[in-house]
Amino acid sequence: MSDDLTSALRDLAADHRTPPPVPGAEIRRRATARGRRRRAAAAGATLVTAAVAVTVAAGLLTTGSGSDDERPHRKPAPVATESTRRPAATVDLSRHRMTLDGRELPVSAGTAAHPTPTGRMTVVATYPQKRMPAEEFGPGEYDMTLPWVVELRTPDGGTNYVVALTYNEKAPGTMDVTKGWIGLRPDDARTLHGRLEPGDVITVRAGRPAR
Repeated sequence: MSDDLTSALRDLAADHRTPPPVPGAEIRRRATARGRRRRAAAAGATLVTAAVAVTVAAGLLTTGSGSDDERPHRKPAPVATESTRRPAATVDLSRHRMTLDGRELPVSAGTAAHPTPTGRMTVVATYPQKRMPAEEFGPGEYDMTLPWVVELRTPDGGTNYVVALTYNEKAPGTMDVTKGWIGLRPDDARTLHGRLEPGDVITVRAGRPAR
């Protein structure tokens, strides 16, 4: 065998020689480190599992675990409507009086031929002054502009008014002279006008006839 071949075989053997063995102490150190890593990983998995369990339990406590019938139902606060709103004023036609904020104001209502509607009236609009058509006063009358007018919607969907009776200031509290309106003295009509806004309710009742 030539020297060149012998040298080549030696180099090849050197490239594939077995690495020197690792000392026993190093093997034990590596094993201990692997054990620590495995225990740390196991502990982390346990913490994650516990956190998930707590989250699920909290969710069950919040939403309830029973059926819909067993869960508490929270209803929103009721919103006042025309049918539930407390009346801002009440009119007693038999006594010729309107009660407003604890005060009693004298009123004049419709005549026997033109009675004032009764029931819950809803305020539609308020006017510092409004031109009222002549037909609302009677034959031979003319259009008149009245102050402190409150427009009402009656239970049957019609229209009525609370007005200041500037053309007959003595009528409120003593006699009925309108064609269905509710008439007040000018100062009282102004007070009512400042108190009401659209959506408010006025209750008008016939009351008990005087004995």
